[in-house]
Amino acid sequence: MQIPRGPQRIVCLTEEATEWLYLLGEEARIVGISGYTVRPRRAREEKPKVSAFLTAKFDRILQLEPDCVFGFSDLQADIASALVKKGVQVTIFNQRSIEDIFSMLYQVAAMVGRAEDGLRRLEGMRSRLLEIEAAGRALPRRPRVYFEEWDEPPISAIRWVSELVRIAGGDDCFPELAAQSLGKDRIIADGSEIVRRNPDIVFGSWCGKKFRAEKVAARAGWGEVNAVRDGQLFEIKSADILQPGPAALTDGVEQLHARILEWSRTCA
Repeated sequence: MQIPRGPQRIVCLTEEATEWLYLLGEEARIVGISGYTVRPRRAREEKPKVSAFLTAKFDRILQLEPDCVFGFSDLQADIASALVKKGVQVTIFNQRSIEDIFSMLYQVAAMVGRAEDGLRRLEGMRSRLLEIEAAGRALPRRPRVYFEEWDEPPISAIRWVSELVRIAGGDDCFPELAAQSLGKDRIIADGSEIVRRNPDIVFGSWCGKKFRAEKVAARAGWGEVNAVRDGQLFEIKSADILQPGPAALTDGVEQLHARILEWSRTCA
């Protein structure tokens, strides 16, 4: 009798597990995905959408007969609890840092029998991060970076994004908030504090809502902020950096680094 190599019918409640399984060539195991999934684009065409972030279509998930459900963080604890009570195996990851993301991705690869391939891919990602970090250290001056995850109220970067900013060659304007896992704990109650810290570059990634640089530039007191004065306000799509998975470690950090290098050439 052949021993099964990991779960064969997987539901992914967040995008990063879906993207990673596609990268590993194991997309055939996926039977359901989050409705917010945009990476890879073909997943939206091929897989049933069975959840949002805080809600799920339980009847639909049960109809798919998953042998494992992957989810993310305490924010999906209620979904996980309901599924466990219905007899479904659920694995909830809680990756908040770059090292956590690497660990989560390796675990998923191992669970589907692709540990060696997963490790090879992760080593490639880490090697590129080290190259970017070395280039960042070589900059004559590091820019102060304000990364805004939401605009009303303003919410600053979560931990893995703050770490990627540092690797890319910048210094997070609000490093003391980055350790807070919940968005409500990263709210900047006094917007004038952002002005006081005077970021050289502003990145916006408004959780799926289009970033509007002109709206940011028009905020009271922002006229003399370096980033506004020099036109250094940029959007990074949420799917590229706010999902704690492959995208953030590749496309997300590359976009940060490219803008920081450009700033160094023109504004430093």
